[in-house]
Amino acid sequence: MWLMRRSLVVLSLVFSATLCGATLISDKPDTPFKLATFEAQGKTRIGMALGDHMLDLNGANAYVEKQAGLQAVKLPAEMRELIEQYPAASRRMYQIANYLKDKKLDGPAFAFAFDKVAIKAPIKYPYNLMNMAANYWTHAREMGVKKDVDQDRDDPFIFAKSPRSCIVDPGTPFYIPEGRDRIDWEGELAVIISKPAFRVPNQKALDYVFGYSIMYDVSDRGPRHRKDPMFTGPDWFSGKSLDGAAPFGPFIVPKEFMTHPHDIHIMTRVNGVVKQDGNTSDMIYDVEHQVAYISSIMTLYPGDIISSGTMGGVGVARKPPEFLKPGDVVEISIDGIGTLRTPIAAMSQRPGAAAGQ
Repeated sequence: MWLMRRSLVVLSLVFSATLCGATLISDKPDTPFKLATFEAQGKTRIGMALGDHMLDLNGANAYVEKQAGLQAVKLPAEMRELIEQYPAASRRMYQIANYLKDKKLDGPAFAFAFDKVAIKAPIKYPYNLMNMAANYWTHAREMGVKKDVDQDRDDPFIFAKSPRSCIVDPGTPFYIPEGRDRIDWEGELAVIISKPAFRVPNQKALDYVFGYSIMYDVSDRGPRHRKDPMFTGPDWFSGKSLDGAAPFGPFIVPKEFMTHPHDIHIMTRVNGVVKQDGNTSDMIYDVEHQVAYISSIMTLYPGDIISSGTMGGVGVARKPPEFLKPGDVVEISIDGIGTLRTPIAAMSQRPGAAAGQ
């Protein structure tokens, strides 16, 4: 913690210093960008998606420092560390985006065409991955919720997934286990936490949000009840925590470039056919209430994720019900963020599955 504070102080001093001979570049968020973790030329990097290029953040930083005569600043090389240091590091990142926005980026070694990189899950791995259940009016109604719900009166229903076991990269297949024939789609807005949050009031909750991404809450709708159960009700662990059941990405949009989290269009397609088409304005519990409620119980940490629930149009609620099968492709698109693509495959197709790996 002391080292992190020290690094933030050093970065602040660097930015506040008068740089003689340096090109004047705005350190304000004038040029929108997205963040990603990607692999290129055998190396995993932190990326800034700017226009039609993916920039190696540290390579772009070194280039801009040299070209503009800026004082050297070391930026983090891992997403969670970047989130922790963002209050100071963001000023240099704004300078990078503002300087490069009108430049031709086909030649520099730090700039990659999107088809030349492999985009990974933005954060590997957060400490906590929390999920909102039945958090859109359209989805709650299609699942049979008839009671009146008030976000200021009633507590939401939250469940957790294992970040390490469930989060997978964009484009990575979800492998359906044997005997699980009721796998459903749920496209969701992912809320990324910026700083430690404990007992955060609603009116300050957005101060603890770093940005937004996309999560696919893979769900098994099959009945999972034990014989002579000690407790009644569905088995949320079995239905929600299958291995690889949280495809995540491809980008994180910092909140300064996405200032209205309660008016965002979300669409889910299966094999190109629209299955879900909605807006975050349909949420029962808004982002502020999600952060406030979860942090009233546990501490949230930088890089933690709240998957904020899905809208109406899931497969189990259709008449007749529809479920995924090997060969299907689920695509979740959120305006301003991008598209998360997840192929569906059989467990027998998973590398090492035959050997029990």
